[in-house]
Amino acid sequence: MKDEGTNWAETTQKMEKSGGVSIRTTILKKNNMIGLLSLKTAAIGGIICRYDPREPKPAMQVYDDPEKAEEWFIKSLKTSQQNGWRIVYDGLPLHG
Repeated sequence: MKDEGTNWAETTQKMEKSGGVSIRTTILKKNNMIGLLSLKTAAIGGIICRYDPREPKPAMQVYDDPEKAEEWFIKSLKTSQQNGWRIVYDGLPLHG
């Protein structure tokens, strides 16, 4: 995992240029709150983005290894469920 100072926009552009990009978006609900956990992977790495309405801004982690990114995404999703979050949507990003 890279540190938080990593330029995520640059990393995203590199991932898209490398081809084979996969995106998974999970919308979560707890009480009256809506959260988001998203995973974007390519051969060169992965990015996990988490939006928690209790935090002032979204959090993002960049990984050099797409398998590690997916592993941590699954762990984060399981932890969220254990903490009372319910999955409302899990799949491709919604457009339109």
